[in-house]
Amino acid sequence: MVNDLLIVIPTYNERENVCAVAEAVFKSMPDADILFVDDNSPDGTGRLADELAAADSRVHVMHRAGKNGLGRAYIAGFKWALERHYLFICEMDADFSHNPEDLPKLRAAVQNAGLALGSRYIGGIRVINWPLSRLLLSRGAGIYVKMITGMPFTDPTGGFKCFRRCVLEAIQLDGIESSGYSFQVEMTHTAWRIGCRITEVPIVFEERRSGASKMSKNIIYEALGMVWKLFFRRYFTPRPVCRAPSKDGCCDESKNPCP
Repeated sequence: MVNDLLIVIPTYNERENVCAVAEAVFKSMPDADILFVDDNSPDGTGRLADELAAADSRVHVMHRAGKNGLGRAYIAGFKWALERHYLFICEMDADFSHNPEDLPKLRAAVQNAGLALGSRYIGGIRVINWPLSRLLLSRGAGIYVKMITGMPFTDPTGGFKCFRRCVLEAIQLDGIESSGYSFQVEMTHTAWRIGCRITEVPIVFEERRSGASKMSKNIIYEALGMVWKLFFRRYFTPRPVCRAPSKDGCCDESKNPCP
């Protein structure tokens, strides 16, 4: 049996998490494959992922030369998936901030959509072990992104998603600029602009169990700048043409017919 679902998980110094997250993913989605995209982690994460891959054919590993940003890691993983047979491609963190038990909900949601967004805030707040200051910052960032870009989603900055293959085929991946966390906003905005049918799924978000956060001032500055770039793209550049087949929610024919 050939698995049609791939979970792309970028890693950098996540040695403490890779085995446990793989086990948890397969417990929830035994028919999925995992691709770890490792940025030459100095703690040996890549070598440990290779050991997992040697023991389980559902695990794959991509080694990159160095730390080049979350967005670049995901783009590499998406291209790897498109070169193969996968019909559904999910993205998630390695640190258990994204609960693998929510994967079946995302997979089910893309039966009727081109992109399913895991939302921490739809229908209430489901965030565990965050201080109030960080929760307010996250919620405020989401509202700010909605106001500037016009996207109607409750959690546009989230990074737990599932794409249909045809959506990634329709997006010009080499044209995605973001390297840091603004990658999540830019990808969703691009899918939204080409008419992708997008749905939100309630998820539980928990502060990482181990390891260190990758957030930095440069990532925050990139995100602030990208939001305004997306504003100008929306109002001052032609809408991208969706070149994916207009079926399965990849592109909404009522908004943007596709050949």
